[in-house]
Amino acid sequence: MNDYTKVAFKVAPVSETATDILAALLAEVGYETFVPEEDGMTAYVQQSLFSCETLDEVIDYFPLEGHTIEYTTEFVEGKDWNTEWEKNYFQPIVVDGKCVIHSTFHTDVPAAEYDIVIDPKMAFGTGYHQTTCHMIRSILAADVCGKSLLDMGCGTALLAILAAMRGATDVVAIDIDEFAYENALENIKQNNTPDIEVRLGGAEAIKKDDCFDYVVANINRNILLADINRYVECMHSGSILFISGFYVEDIEDLVAEAAKYGLEFVRSAEDNRWAMVEFVKK
Repeated sequence: MNDYTKVAFKVAPVSETATDILAALLAEVGYETFVPEEDGMTAYVQQSLFSCETLDEVIDYFPLEGHTIEYTTEFVEGKDWNTEWEKNYFQPIVVDGKCVIHSTFHTDVPAAEYDIVIDPKMAFGTGYHQTTCHMIRSILAADVCGKSLLDMGCGTALLAILAAMRGATDVVAIDIDEFAYENALENIKQNNTPDIEVRLGGAEAIKKDDCFDYVVANINRNILLADINRYVECMHSGSILFISGFYVEDIEDLVAEAAKYGLEFVRSAEDNRWAMVEFVKK
């Protein structure tokens, strides 16, 4: 059953930086969706993964001094998660005037070259978070027309859909979460990009004969460090890798790990401490 635990956090003093750090820590222990609130943040985690002990450890580890974090929990029975997103005011998002992301319940959607309909349910990837915006901008700037692309940790499949709209071929989207997998299939159908292949799994879902011109991975620092060698295995000389889902402070470690497997640093970008790095395979 698609049951979740809803956790309402009160953060004092509240700031975007504080809630972003909390969201990053929670993502590493299985939390999937984060909604900003005036006094903190609401987060969701699958009921089977929820643990008060784990949550208390995350709060104890919170690195910003002078902050207090309190929380309350609520069991949420499996439902149509679009209702939850509509209730929490998920609004259309326009990235650089070129790409608009909205849901089926939105009206008065701004016009843009790439119009993407995402009904996120409990899958990450609406364009709201800085890391997703980093990746959208990277795909908008890249020459993906006629190229193959792998979207690792695809969530809603937003990035795969954008790449397909820009002319990418042989697009593969992979996510380890079953609900994200199902949601990706729904969003691909909604956006008339049926040629995208969706696979359920982690890095092991990359096939031995896969070879991509572009790989995008918006996950988190630990998974990227563990799996970057697997990404390299499905790239050829000249292939491009975009990674995000981590902080500026993590760039050095990721660049060092990537260098072990023949990836050369090209550039980085940041927004409110969230970072993106581009590599090319030598």
